[in-house]
Amino acid sequence: MPLFLHRIRQDLSASIVVFLVALPLCVGVAIASGVPAELGLISGIVGGLVTGAMRGSTLQVSGPAAGLTVLVAELVRAFGLPALGPVVLLAGLLQIVVGVLRWGRWFRAISLSVVEGMLAGIGLVIIAGQLYAAAGLTAPSSGLAKLVGLPGALAGALGGSASLASLAVAAGTVAVVVGWRRLPRRVRVVPGALVAVVLAALVTAVGDLPLATVRVNGVLDAVQLPGADAFAGLTDLALLATVPAFALIASAESLFSAAAVDRLHTGPRTDYDQELVAQGTGNAVCGLLGALPLTAVIVRSSANVEAGARTKASRVLHGVWLLLFVALLPAVLAYLPLAALAGLLVHAGWKLIPFRGMAALWRTHRGEVLVLAATALAIVVVGMFEGVLIGLVLSVAKAAWEASHLRVEHSDDGRGGVRVRLAGTVTFLRLPQILDSLEALPGDRRIVLDLSGVHHLDHACRAALHAWAERHSATGTESVRLHALPETSRAQQAKASG
Repeated sequence: MPLFLHRIRQDLSASIVVFLVALPLCVGVAIASGVPAELGLISGIVGGLVTGAMRGSTLQVSGPAAGLTVLVAELVRAFGLPALGPVVLLAGLLQIVVGVLRWGRWFRAISLSVVEGMLAGIGLVIIAGQLYAAAGLTAPSSGLAKLVGLPGALAGALGGSASLASLAVAAGTVAVVVGWRRLPRRVRVVPGALVAVVLAALVTAVGDLPLATVRVNGVLDAVQLPGADAFAGLTDLALLATVPAFALIASAESLFSAAAVDRLHTGPRTDYDQELVAQGTGNAVCGLLGALPLTAVIVRSSANVEAGARTKASRVLHGVWLLLFVALLPAVLAYLPLAALAGLLVHAGWKLIPFRGMAALWRTHRGEVLVLAATALAIVVVGMFEGVLIGLVLSVAKAAWEASHLRVEHSDDGRGGVRVRLAGTVTFLRLPQILDSLEALPGDRRIVLDLSGVHHLDHACRAALHAWAERHSATGTESVRLHALPETSRAQQAKASG
């Protein structure tokens, strides 16, 4: 078979797999965001047909993502659904500007702990909110209220047959998704999420369970082109502040996803600036249609790679299949129980929490874990935008502390000289601490002053160290040896050594 035809066949089969993964997630993300299910499908279609056709990353797939549900839900609750379109449109245009200016690489400078903390906080809010939905209950508005009220809500739900049935369907959905990954690879060609919701729909129908299902209207009826009134609302600074929040979170999630997808295949690497332009264009189109914002989604992207995709044709075709489905078979969605979609989102929220990464960080960089945890907690307690800002401030403060932090370590084996090691940034602000430590050393011993761990040594400290070394040598003891003094000439070292 010619190589071209072989690639076409692989892309075609991969597109079907991605479509089957994307379909329930598009609907579930929309419902979790508090908007009509059709808006999630529209964003999935745009992610395939528009973003998928553009340059940037070859194999990653875009669509509505769980990572933005909390921000969308807060926006819709505070300002109404008509405000969604203008905000997503402006966020998309901001992404395009950043990509055109070739600033995409600067998104990679955002502390990974802040990004992972952001995703962990989103995951916690998603899990808490969707557990209410799994029990057939209405969740409180704030993230903190969701967590605090969850034990009582679930305890009350255990006393009702309808709530128990709903919880059982949601739990079964999660069990199928988790267990499906342990089956042979040839079986896993069919996505576990699709199998889970189909089984949930069959159980609900056969058992005649009193569960709420997806409400579906015409997709075209769900499109809300932003009007003048919607754009006039952008004069509200609180609403306008959500634009950079959408752009930041969507861009960071997309670029981190691109880096992860690049590790899964050996094809062309991602052009981060072009990818930002592609993501921004998709979001601008979604904003014009009043749909959900989109990002690159690692679940769909990894499914695309694992299914053998070779070119961007697979992700474009997945958008075609979504379009054909909503045009020809939208009534099928009415059979999907909301409890099953809640189960899918609980699983998605759980995967946003980096448990393994936190364990590894705790062993090596505990300060990063504190930034991650503080960011996640702030998102749950205060809100998405404020939580991310708090995380960024903490990460900058941590970097400043580490840059200015100084460690003074002593070692003395009793046989040779005393070794004093300085590590960090040595400035005049730390001079009293340094001189106190040095002057407390025994005057009759040889001193080795190890400065190999010093990142910066200012003029005041350099002069003070040379003066102390000369005083110590003048007492008649063995001389002081300065080891690896930054930017110090051999003549200066020789003079300091006496």
